[in-house]
Order: sequence, then structure tokens, then C-alpha cells
Amino acid sequence: MTTPFPFTAVVGQDDLRLALLLNAVSPAIGGVLVRGEKGTAKSTAVRALSVLLPALEVVAGCRFSCDPASPDPGCPDGPHEHAFETRPARMVELPVGASEDRLVGSLDIERALAEGVKTFEPGLLAQAHRGILYVDEVNLLHDHLVDLLLDAAAMGASYVEREGVSVRHAARFLLVGTMNPEEGELRPQLLDRFGLTVEVAASREPDQRVEVVRRRLAYDDDPAGFAERWADEESAVRERIVAARKLLPSVRLGDGALRQIAATCAAFEVDGMRADIVMARTATALAAWAGRTDVLAEDVRQAALLALPHRRRRNPFDAPGLDESKLDETLEEFSGSDDGEGGEHPDPDGPDGGGGQPAPDDGPQGGDTAARPEAGEDGEPQASSGAGEQSAARASEPFRTKVLSVPGLGEGAAGRRSRARTEHGRTTGARRPRGALTKLHLAATVLAAAPHQRARGRSGRGLVVRRDDLRQATREGREGNLVLFVVDASGSMAARQRMSAVKGAVLSLLLDAYQRRDKVGLVTFRGAAADVALPPTSSVDAAAVRLESLPTGGRTPLAAGLLKAHDVLRVERLRDPARRALVVVVTDGRATGGPEPVALAGRAARLFAAEGVASVVVDCESGPVRLGLAGQLAGELGGTAVTLDELRADSIAGLVRNVQGTSTSRRAA
Repeated sequence: MTTPFPFTAVVGQDDLRLALLLNAVSPAIGGVLVRGEKGTAKSTAVRALSVLLPALEVVAGCRFSCDPASPDPGCPDGPHEHAFETRPARMVELPVGASEDRLVGSLDIERALAEGVKTFEPGLLAQAHRGILYVDEVNLLHDHLVDLLLDAAAMGASYVEREGVSVRHAARFLLVGTMNPEEGELRPQLLDRFGLTVEVAASREPDQRVEVVRRRLAYDDDPAGFAERWADEESAVRERIVAARKLLPSVRLGDGALRQIAATCAAFEVDGMRADIVMARTATALAAWAGRTDVLAEDVRQAALLALPHRRRRNPFDAPGLDESKLDETLEEFSGSDDGEGGEHPDPDGPDGGGGQPAPDDGPQGGDTAARPEAGEDGEPQASSGAGEQSAARASEPFRTKVLSVPGLGEGAAGRRSRARTEHGRTTGARRPRGALTKLHLAATVLAAAPHQRARGRSGRGLVVRRDDLRQATREGREGNLVLFVVDASGSMAARQRMSAVKGAVLSLLLDAYQRRDKVGLVTFRGAAADVALPPTSSVDAAAVRLESLPTGGRTPLAAGLLKAHDVLRVERLRDPARRALVVVVTDGRATGGPEPVALAGRAARLFAAEGVASVVVDCESGPVRLGLAGQLAGELGGTAVTLDELRADSIAGLVRNVQGTSTSRRAA
């Protein structure tokens, strides 16, 4: 968009706008992570903010945006002249698929080899200096890239040590990341590195939704005219940012406010000291934004609502947010300060005390945990509708799993599980570059150029290198996989201890998948059909809710469950053909739903074997008489069957690894 949507024209989203403005006043806060559903003006607000930032004076011709008042003596562009120029603050967008070279910069390899010139090519971190670095869908960005940009944001500088080049340049920017939690979470270690977090959602008020549509249509019809109508409001906010920046060094953070900050972080058991520091900087920026030189208790409260929700998560199953009543009690307890904080000092322009996160639940809401009789499949249930259905059993406590790994060498999405050809990792070979050269294999390049030196008229000691000689290094790292559970939820599986163990195993593997950047899916079958209870995802929040509400009862449509799982894999191959899958079928092997259930289940299972999908059947059959149906199913799948007793934390992962190796050997044979 050549004319961004005006920042002041964004309807609602007060917390989002406040968090962005506070970082504009004090970039030392550490940026903003914006979490929320799609279509909630996240990207629009960030792009609009860049127009409000004051214009910059930079050294003329400097690629690293050095300040002429205090030019960086170590700038890679060398000594600076006193000439300067004025330009708007930049907003640089980091694409999800960006490489490390694009982010931090690198040596211009082609010039270095062909011309002997050692030139550093700046990356996006250098371009974002003194501006905004925006990362949309930051949760989909590879972890090592998130680490790099967060390190640069924390230190205010980027250090590049690679391919014989050693460069340090300033990289102070306002970092903004947006994400949809349904598409997966950031690791807690990375969440902690963002200064503030904001949860956004679309308004449920009809009048406000009408106003959103009205303004958007007006903007689309005439962007320049619409922006002009909001020019006065935009100018007022821009002037207020400048005034707050000037006032910020004069703001006093008294001992009383510091005690409230420390007590709040301690009360919510936040790890480390980063939260205390971020809260202090945020409270100071709030005071400056309100035009005050003293930090009040209301500033500390608002700072806590912005800086703590994402830091109190111990694991991905914890709901984000703060208990506001507990926050108020803590602030009240430490309100008696020597500098008069905590009194009635309303901020006419500040937040109204709202915008806090919802109080966290005690945990996923499962059904009654009391044991109930099993709903037998073959004994006719008394109920006419939903016959034999029982309320959902609560999952057992999640546990740490061993590493699941698919054999062979894949080319899937970057992750932390199975071996794969990736852009990062150890070098295993070389090839001709398929596009821009990013990882030079120096030895292979020299070997390719050496035989042609005489024909190229080489004289002297230099090596004559052409583009065709350049070789890209091939590297081996780790990829993410898809673990698809196919769970029998029929009446014969209704014993609560069984379903509790099954759910606990799925949740545990999902937690492991979250840490290793995998996908996990869940297909259930019961009654007359199969359902995709959990589409392939990395979102542990959605997974926990859906798994806890899984009911049991009815007949066993085994064939329908296998066919539904096969369809899920087919769709996933279209979306991500490089991601490899493992199917874990949890059942007693009985097939009682539909016509010719046993024959249909066998044919459905052979589809997986024909496609070489690694699989394991967890045999849940119990009682003194065992039919061995799960073992027969495993044979049809081309996998291995194990008993329910082996569905334990220390055995299931090893079992899956063994089954994967068995399936690979069988396919190779």
C-alpha cells in the first residue's frame, strides 16, 4: 500500500495501539508480540505506526543509517563525512522464508572470488536500524532466525562472523511480531525475549464492526483522501511521541514503584529478571506518554498487564493471561510508598484499566474423573440416542517422551527431529546453486575452477573464477514430521484408565512436537463414523481442549477410521509434500461397524502398507481371552503391534522408532 491506513483510524484494539506507541517512545522496552485471530488489524496497525515515527537525520550515503550527531566509529562503511540527509523511518518486513544471510548480511562471495574485493552486503537488521522490524507469522519463523533477531534487538547491534568477514554494526529497532496461536506457539524461551505481548480479537459489538467496515471501504475507495481526513489526528499523535521521547529521561521511577514491580513479578513466579526490567521501562514510558515525570501505581498495573502474560506460561498447556484480582491485591499490599504512589491520579489520556488478559483456567476442562461402567458394544445399550456414550475422561499427566525419528533423509520443513537436507547444519557435500548462492562450498568451487585456468588465460597467482564454477554447500540438519494418531473411541475402549493413558500419550507427544517443530494430528472413530478430532497442527492449546473433550462409546468402525486417516495424510501431502508421517493406531483391533467390517478394515490398512507409511498398532485388548486382532491389523498395515501395557512414557517412543526401522527394512526388502 503506497498510502498506509491511518493509525488513528484503527477501530478499537486499544491495548495493541498502546503497546506499539510505548515502544515508539522507548524502543528499549524490547518490542511487541501481537497474538490473535486473523483479520484483527494486526498488520494494519504495525504498518500505520511507521508513518507516525519522526523523520531521521542520517549520514548521507551510509548504508547503515548512522546518526550524524554520533556516527558509529565502527560502521562497516568506514569514516563518515559530516553531510547528512533526512528521510522517513523505515519499516522492514522479515519474510517467514528468509535465510540467515538475508537477515544478518554476508560477504559478497561472487565479488570476493571474481574481483578479490572483500565487501559486506548488509542484511535486514541493518536496514531496520532506527526504524521498525516487522515479522508477520513470527511463530512460523525458524527458531535460529528468531534467536538472531532477538539477540540483535536486545544488544542494539548485530555481530556477523562468517565466511572470513567480521562485522559489527548498530541495529536498534522497534521489533514487532504478529502470530495466530492456532498455527502454533513460540517456545517459552523466545516468548520471554519479547518485551510486551497483546492479545487481540475481533469485536463482538455490531456497531463497532459496522464502523470497521465503513472505514475500510472508505479507505479502499480513496486511500489518499481518507488519510487526509485523519491528518490532524495523525499529526497530534506524532507530536505526542516526540514530546514523550524528550520527557522520558526526566521520568522518575521511585523506590515504591520498584517494590511494586518486584512484588508483582515474584507473586506471579516469573522466571529471571527480564520481566522486572521490562516492567520498569514500560511503566516509565507510560508516565512519559501521559506527560508525567513520576511513575504511579496505575502505570505499574498497566505495565504488568502488557509485560507478564506471556512470561507466566510454564509449558504450552498453560493459558496466557493474568489473574487481575491477584495483581490488584499485590499492588495494594505494596501501595504504601515513600513517594506517594498508589493515590488517585487518573490519567486522562492513558488506558482505562481495561485490556487485561482473561484469568487463566485451572486446566483443561475434562469430564468427571469418577470411574463408570464400560459401555459394551455387543450388549444393547439402554439409551436410544448416543447409546453407550460416556463423558470424556481426563488425560493423564503429560510426560517427557523419547525422540521419535523417521528413518532415511528427508527434505521437509525445518525442525528438530529427523535427519534432513536443510539450509543449516553440518556440510555433507556440494552442488550447483539453483538460485542465488547463499552457502559457498569453497573447496568444491576451487576444484571446479582449477582445470580451466590455462584456457582462461590465467597469469599471476590469482584464481580466475566464473559463475559456473560456484558451488553451493549441501547441509544436513533436522526436519519436523507429522505424527498422526488414530484412536478407537468405541465402547470397548471406554475404560477410563485406557482413554486417560491414550490421551496422556497424545498430549505428551504433542508437547514434544511443539518443542521440535512437528505436527501432530488425531483421528477418532466410534459409533458409525470417524472424525478428525485434531487436524494436523502445532497448536498445543487447541490440542489440549479437543483431546480432553473426546467422548467414548458405540460400535467400532475401524475401516472408517483408517480411511479418514488416509484422507488426512493425502491432504497433508498436497499441502506439504516433503513432510513425512508416522501413523499410530490405538485400538483393540475389533471391527464391528458397517458392512463386512473386517474385510473393509483389511483393505483400508493395506493402503498404508502400499504407500510405505510407517505405522504402529497399540493393542488395547484386555481380558483372559485375547483374539489377537490388533496383531492382524498391524500385519495389514506393514507395521508392528504392541500391548496396551507398553503405552508408557519410556517405551512408546522407542517402540515407534523400532517400528519405523522395521517398516523401512520391509520396504527396502
